[in-house]
Amino acid sequence: MIDANANRAAEGLRVMEDVARFGLDHAALAAACKGARHDLRSALALLPGGRLGMLAARDTPGDVGTTGKVEKGELVRGSLSAVAASAGGRVMEALRAVEEGAKLVDPLGVVSATVEQVRYRVYEIDRQLGLAMGTGRAPQWRLCVLITKAMCRRPWLEVAKLALQGGADCLQLREKQLGDGELLKRARALVDLARGAPDQASVIVNDRADIALASGADGVHLGQEDATVADVRRIAGDLLIVGVSTHNISEARRALHDGADYAGVGAMFPTETKVREASGAAYLRAFLELTRETRPLPFLAIGGITPENAGGLVDAGCRGVAVSSVVCGSDDPLGVCRRLRDLMGR
Repeated sequence: MIDANANRAAEGLRVMEDVARFGLDHAALAAACKGARHDLRSALALLPGGRLGMLAARDTPGDVGTTGKVEKGELVRGSLSAVAASAGGRVMEALRAVEEGAKLVDPLGVVSATVEQVRYRVYEIDRQLGLAMGTGRAPQWRLCVLITKAMCRRPWLEVAKLALQGGADCLQLREKQLGDGELLKRARALVDLARGAPDQASVIVNDRADIALASGADGVHLGQEDATVADVRRIAGDLLIVGVSTHNISEARRALHDGADYAGVGAMFPTETKVREASGAAYLRAFLELTRETRPLPFLAIGGITPENAGGLVDAGCRGVAVSSVVCGSDDPLGVCRRLRDLMGR
């Protein structure tokens, strides 16, 4: 029993380590998994008979557990997050079995006490790894339009409707000065509009996870000075997609480790809405390189993007953009969205 569950725990920890290493580029988390494996191995070496005793007790051909029917769900994993979750559950269960088995053969309790501490550490590793994987539900939007009434030349809800007709597949409500009641009212209006469109679009609320939840929106977008991804998860769990604005590769890596579902990448060009130095396509390329090496992370390039300059971003690998004034301040929001959507592809 100890041998079988020790193997199961070590295998699961290796899977978790590789998810952290290759899926997240998260050195500290990968090291924590490796340390837990090492400490488990060291504890087992203290059992009577040591490693040779464990090997002598192993009887894989005669183990009735190896011939049982495998559940269909165990043959397929829908995402890297599912892989990590399965491995974490397997490790924690196996460690408990090792701990209990060790109590029968180690009268001093040294091994079981050590395994118990490893198990507690794995609880935390599983928590961090699970949160870092996010929900995995964010699509790779092509065109997100940020709606701010003060920037709209036409009525704001009309602009949102025309944006959807022009091909926007995401609307973000960005109103920093409104009271809660009016903000919730507008969020619900956008949700109703998006759900009623022929091609349903996502609705994201800027900053406010509570408003996003109450309105039935798909997610919330956070700036660098806003609440953290972990804060939103405590409020909403997996009910909301969470996006994070990033302006350099360090912030992008932090968003990835924190479990953001998508990232804002910018600013691509100078913009009047934000006083920030433009990073241009260089940061976009660095971001794409990071996500090629880790888990896929949907993104929206943002900042001063227009139909006239978006082509260069597409050439750099851009697959989605977020825009505001170029649509909201236009006499023809539908036409601008169509041009942008054509550039980004259908």
